[in-house]
Amino acid sequence: MTLSTSDRSLVEPVFRRLNALRILSAEARASLEYAMLEGLERAGSGEDLISEGDPVDSVRVVLSGWLCRYKTLEDGRRQIVNFVFPGESCDAHAYLLSVMDHSIATLTPVIYTEIKRTRFESLVAADRTLAEAFWCETLVNNAVQREWAINLGRRVALERVAHLFCEIFERLRPVGMVDGNSCLMPITQMDLADATGLSVVHLNRTVQELRASGLIVLRERTLTINDLDALKDAALFSPSYLQLYRRS
Repeated sequence: MTLSTSDRSLVEPVFRRLNALRILSAEARASLEYAMLEGLERAGSGEDLISEGDPVDSVRVVLSGWLCRYKTLEDGRRQIVNFVFPGESCDAHAYLLSVMDHSIATLTPVIYTEIKRTRFESLVAADRTLAEAFWCETLVNNAVQREWAINLGRRVALERVAHLFCEIFERLRPVGMVDGNSCLMPITQMDLADATGLSVVHLNRTVQELRASGLIVLRERTLTINDLDALKDAALFSPSYLQLYRRS
């Protein structure tokens, strides 16, 4: 397969993300790049890539766009339990379980790649750096879930929203999706409310409080953090759980 510049640009967030966890060998990068470009898929906004209870036989890796992991109660209430950003996998190693325990939906149009289980297992078996990078990503996802549990269980509304903004900013930074002190925020207030366990009214009031304090500007689907350190202080945020710059 001959790769164009646009092809390489499309998969670059994945290598930025994985290299932040483990430096990939040249061989690992080449084999993963080939597999990803063979399995390219597209989905529109508001689509389920996989639903709770579905069997899993592949690994999906996001190249562009935003997704969310969510669960829905019988009465229709939705709780977003994590976001999935470019460069991150939706379900690495989930194929080891019988079925998915949650759903994954697109929040924007997305481009992703789907690597079948047998192909993925061959890739990680052939290169330790690739295997460790994907396992590190799984461990970081577990750490993110613990932080989200603290967010919902112990942080007050302002801390919850501020913490989520800090986390989004820090997770987008290694994949090159931060411009100075700004990043895209292409999701609705309903999405943010479902991620923080707040009503839309309470979420809106909290965002207005952060704006009034001069910490953030949220306008035209862009989040600007005027003082990241101050926002982290307000959120009681430490990025150590994200393991973003580990190189060994």
